[in-house]
This record gives sequence, C-alpha cells and structure tokens, in this order.
Amino acid sequence: MLDILTGFAVIGLAIVIGYVVGRIDLLGAEGGPILAKLSFFVLNPFLMVVVLSEADIAMLFSSLLPVSAIAAAVIFLIYGVVAKLLWKRSWGDTVMGALSAGQVNGNNMGIPISTYLLGNAAYSAPIVLLQQIVFTPITLSVLDALSSGETKWWKAVLRAFRNPMVLGSFVGLAVALTGVEIPPIVHEPMQLLANAAVPVILISFGMSLHGRRVLTGPGTRRDALLATAMKILLMPAAAYLIGRFLFGLDDHALFVVTVLGALPTAQNVFNYAQRYNIGLIIARDTVFLTTLGCAPVLVAAALLLG
Repeated sequence: MLDILTGFAVIGLAIVIGYVVGRIDLLGAEGGPILAKLSFFVLNPFLMVVVLSEADIAMLFSSLLPVSAIAAAVIFLIYGVVAKLLWKRSWGDTVMGALSAGQVNGNNMGIPISTYLLGNAAYSAPIVLLQQIVFTPITLSVLDALSSGETKWWKAVLRAFRNPMVLGSFVGLAVALTGVEIPPIVHEPMQLLANAAVPVILISFGMSLHGRRVLTGPGTRRDALLATAMKILLMPAAAYLIGRFLFGLDDHALFVVTVLGALPTAQNVFNYAQRYNIGLIIARDTVFLTTLGCAPVLVAAALLLG
C-alpha cells in the first residue's frame, strides 16, 4: 500500500511545483498555455507512440477493453442527459463534463496503480488504447467543431485524424500489431520526449490552480461535483456490475476493472480544455477533486476485492 501512496506523492509533487511556479509568476501569464500546447502537440504524441508500441497485444484486446468501453459509455450518457437536458448546459460544457466524468488517467496514474495494486503495469494498456484510438478522435472532432464553428462533421473528423496525438496513437498501435522493433537510435529519443509529457502536464495543471479556489467558478460547482462523484463512485461500480453480470469475469478480473474505473480524471481532459478554451473550470476542478478523492476508493476496492 505504501507503493500506491508513493505514486500519489509523485503526482502531487509535480502539481505543487506547478502551483509554486504559477505563484511566483516564473513563466509569466502565457506560461501555462505554452506548456499546454507543448504537451498537446509535441510531448503527448511521443508518449502515445511509446506506450502503445510496447503494449502486450493479448492484454490490449482482452475482456478489459469492452468492459471499460461500456462503463465509460454509460457514464458519458448519464452525465450528458443530466447536464444537457436537465441543467441546459452548453454543448462545450456538457462534452467537457462528460469527459471529466468518464475518461480515466490510464497512463501516469494507471501505470503505477496497475503496477503496485494490480501487479502488472500492462493492465492499464487497454484503457490507453480505448481512449486514444476511440475517444480522442471523437472528442477532438467535437471540440474542434465547437471551437471553429464547423458545421460539416466530416471536416472536423478529418482534422482530428491529422492531430498529432491521434497520429501518435495509431503509429504506436501499428507498431504493436506488426511486431516491428523500433531501433534504439529512434526509440531512445522518443522515450526521452515521452518521459517529459506527464510532468509538463502536471506542472501546467498546478499552475492553473494558483489564484483560483476549487468549486468557486460561477455556475460550475454542481457540474464538477457531479462529474467527480460519477468518476470515482459510479464508474467503478458500473465497471464491476458490467464485468460480473454481462461478461462473467473472474474475481481478479473484476478487481482489475473496478480499480481502473476508479482512477481519477485524465489530465489530458484538462489539456483539451486548455487547448480549446472549453469547459476549463469544470475540467480543472474535476481533475483536482478526483485525484484527491480516488485514493480512499482505491484502498476500499483493494480491501474488498483484492
């Protein structure tokens, strides 16, 4: 259990450093947006290539994949109905809130949690695959259409598939499927850039917290609270029920999908919000709250199911 807390401490330190950087105004007013662009267009694509290219194919396409996909779809749908139909939120806030409620931190939280709590880092790979190959193209198409006013959906989709993050994900998957070995002279520079992605995103996130208190954004408090509750409570419960009653998973597999469902909101959601300036406060508050709130949920899951 100490190793799990160590993973949280590593992430927390990067966020605190980002907060200090923002507080002393080390990078100026444009520091956060610049780091966000650097992560979105440069570092994250290399991270996706490295993570997916090294993934175990059998694990990528195991039963964890459809269970996680259905659980996420259920969360997206429920949040969307509440936010759009009941609360009359804008499409941008609805999309970003749904992502905050259903897109998990499968990489920089999923990998250490899978390693220390589940015993195998590869368990997070199906989540990364699902989100980068399926959710990310759809998300970026929608956000691009909302931010640009594009009315022709196919143009937005084409732009999404030209996005560096999507391209990096497909390159990584292609390498994994074909079994091609990336030569060290190519892999090592990519690994170097990939290693920078997570800390840069976390520092950027920490910078965004300076001068702002969580749950103080006008008209966004209940959105963030709903997304948080759905992310760390409803999503793991949905994954457990789907895995048990629809797929008949054994006890260990149920433990795995429940833990993966309880992971906090992905920092990439905040990165998207920064990039498109849509739903920024909802994404920021939900990432912060779920990162803090998921710890007791993960411990409870380990005690009950592990």
